[in-house]
Amino acid sequence: MKIGLVIYGSLDTPSGEHIYDQMVAGRLQEEGDEVEVISLPWQSNYALRLADNLAEETFERLRDASFDLLLQDAVCHSSLFHLNRRLHKHAKYPIIAIVQHLRSCEPYPFWQSRFYHEVERHYLATADGFIFSGPMIQNMVEEIINDRRPAVVACPAGDRLGQTSTREQITRRVRENGPLRVLFVGNLIPRTGLHILLDALIRLKPSSWHLTIAGSAAIDRVYARLIADLLQTNHLLDCVTHTGFLDSSRLVIRYASSHVLVSPSLYEGFGIPCLEGMSFGLPVIAGTVGAIRELVTHGADGFLIPHGNAAALAKHLQVLIDDRDMLLGMSLAARARFDAQPTWEQSTGLIRRFLQAWPDQPV
Repeated sequence: MKIGLVIYGSLDTPSGEHIYDQMVAGRLQEEGDEVEVISLPWQSNYALRLADNLAEETFERLRDASFDLLLQDAVCHSSLFHLNRRLHKHAKYPIIAIVQHLRSCEPYPFWQSRFYHEVERHYLATADGFIFSGPMIQNMVEEIINDRRPAVVACPAGDRLGQTSTREQITRRVRENGPLRVLFVGNLIPRTGLHILLDALIRLKPSSWHLTIAGSAAIDRVYARLIADLLQTNHLLDCVTHTGFLDSSRLVIRYASSHVLVSPSLYEGFGIPCLEGMSFGLPVIAGTVGAIRELVTHGADGFLIPHGNAAALAKHLQVLIDDRDMLLGMSLAARARFDAQPTWEQSTGLIRRFLQAWPDQPV
């Protein structure tokens, strides 16, 4: 098959959505399919992304392409919702949207969320079929467009890094003396909620924890400056290590040496770093908004906190600081939860079979 894939930036961009796209594209290419990546420029300004719909160069490139299928990461919805309608009049191939995240579900003022909802609704209505990262996002999309179209649910996996921690390694790590080693994996943008984690840690004794922040500060420099000011003002610099973006080998080291992964995201489509952390036996503390509830069982392999509730987050961290037996039990449960998740080979194989069967039947 000859397949087009529309994304923002490059497949190497450090985000969960891009990891998913990268794994799908890689599997298709391994099976002998030709994948052409159509890269749209990333614009932090939403209005500028809307203007992409009028870009004749992009339209002509897609119109004239001889794809069997066109995959689109739905993160690009604002750049495609009108352009797709034009494509339907000229292109013969179907458009399949990869949906991992809905912007309208993020915590914006009502009028703003409503606007995003309408743009997403118009975009989703242009898709002939869908690849969903989980059943929750599938239900939400089908409710938005009031329709059920050919689709496959292929959950993200956590085995991308090729390494995990054994039961013995997890036990040894938990039993070590010293502060609770907290890990945050995500870009420094408001949605990932690092400020909430810092608000929680400020409430705890500084010598009882150490935080590692693994993520790029270059995407939203205003927010990154806010985080730097919080660290400086609250005298946390000695308790925090900011590594910046980590490649796979260095990320493995951080997963393997930490005790708990915290993802206080204001909205999470799934949370691939959470599952990767679980493969190393890290309990996950995350917010209840979004599909993370499909991964974390409260009180078993992690904790779920109310939206933006730093006090609740601090309480759960304190429990793990005080009770290493509980930390061990939750760490082993997190590792077991990872074992129950499909692998990338299984999930991407499901996607390829779905695409091969188009348009006869969904898998």
